[in-house]
Amino acid sequence: MANRDKATNQLLDYKKSIGDAATTITTSSGEPIGIKDAVLTVGPRGPLLFEDFHFLDELAHFDRERIPERVVHAKGAGAFGYFEVTHDITKYCAAKVFAGVNKRTPIAVRFSTVGGESGSADTVRDPRGFAVKFYTEEGIWDLVGNNTPIFFIRDPTLFPSFIHTQKRNPQTHLKDPDMFWDFFALRPEATHQFAILFSDRGIPDGFRHMNGYGSNTFKMINSSNVPVYCKFHHITDQGIRNLDPKRAAELASSDPDYSTRDLFNAIAEGKFPSWTMYIQVMTFEQAKTYKYNPFDVTKIWPHEDFPLIPVGKLVLNRNPKNYFAEVEQIAFAPSHMPPGIEPSPDKMLQGRLFYGDTQRYRLGVNYLQLPVNCPYRVAVKNYQRDGRMCFTDNQDGAPNYYPNSFGGPQESLRARNLRERFSVTGDVDRYRSGDEDNFSQVTNFWLNVLSCQERRRLVENIAASLINANPTIQVKALSNFTQVHPDLGAQLTRALKLLSSTKM
Repeated sequence: MANRDKATNQLLDYKKSIGDAATTITTSSGEPIGIKDAVLTVGPRGPLLFEDFHFLDELAHFDRERIPERVVHAKGAGAFGYFEVTHDITKYCAAKVFAGVNKRTPIAVRFSTVGGESGSADTVRDPRGFAVKFYTEEGIWDLVGNNTPIFFIRDPTLFPSFIHTQKRNPQTHLKDPDMFWDFFALRPEATHQFAILFSDRGIPDGFRHMNGYGSNTFKMINSSNVPVYCKFHHITDQGIRNLDPKRAAELASSDPDYSTRDLFNAIAEGKFPSWTMYIQVMTFEQAKTYKYNPFDVTKIWPHEDFPLIPVGKLVLNRNPKNYFAEVEQIAFAPSHMPPGIEPSPDKMLQGRLFYGDTQRYRLGVNYLQLPVNCPYRVAVKNYQRDGRMCFTDNQDGAPNYYPNSFGGPQESLRARNLRERFSVTGDVDRYRSGDEDNFSQVTNFWLNVLSCQERRRLVENIAASLINANPTIQVKALSNFTQVHPDLGAQLTRALKLLSSTKM
């Protein structure tokens, strides 16, 4: 028993924690149950009776144990801790979460894969979700991102189609390499993310050894109401570590919950993982003239132009007490921003502001009343009422309409003043963006970020996946990679020919 890890030993640890205290089994309505292991029947061999509420209560609840699975980021793990400010950034942002050095704010973090189902392996080649919930004294701030600073597409109308290509063929119900690579071949803006996905960082060695990014461009406003654009970075203090594809495949078979287990055990053993938060800042004037569209989530802001500014630490020091209550039911929405933080014109971020609707579908209209989601550091007072699963006092007898003369909540002067007023001009149209600059940053990634060995592994990883696609799709994909750099296209062509000859 001595060699069992904390996750494996959880039930024994729980038994020790409760000691010899005796408890009574009850129904969900609290009624004590005298006999738990037998249904109520007419005689020992007779039919059961409909009046056996104990059994019906058990079965009815069992039938409804599963809520709808997340369409994206279904497989995940979570933990809790705090964010501590280490550097003063109040000249950029007046949000109270950054109000002073040493200030701490409770947080929850959910890590996940993107494309797989809830039972899929942790070690697949896939981006990783990195979602942070800050329980601030001015409400919830959900900073929802990934372990990459960019994304596959820049126009949100393509998001459902993109996710479909990562899921299953609607007829065969199998993962389909033609779907996967066809979308890439036809949407060259995905090249940057695909290059990172098939690099070494495409399979992180657990959640503790990867970075997190807000990915989108946000807006910060200071106390003088001066706005700037910003990006958020969470740099792992444990150091970047990645899995070799062969090792990842072995773990997918022997320990498909590898990353979840690693996170749980590290926290249970007191090895609390942490990340250093940085921001990048761009002024509005810089945004007008910068060589790249600062709101294009398929591109980074180069650090030499916009250096990282340290902000604070994210520390995870508590495992969930119950996975379903605190991880499966945790719900993130990028639209949850406290005063001082706002959306930018980033199209993908603008599209993601509707993301709270998926939580209303999964958990119900009152999902923000659930303990893991509620903004417990502030009293929620508004004119919303009722709905399924309302389990608070429903704001008692307070008026449910505005304006009123009977003492309902009033507008916040701080929130009104901490809001940038801006004008919008331009012709309303659907502006396609697929023919914008899709390759220059990927070229820099290939030439200046990757070592020779990393470039070789990138080619091998892409070829091992692309070989499974239809040859006509391979040609289109090779065209995109060749536009990144001729050497990348040539090396991929040779690698595909070699794999093709070995399969014959």
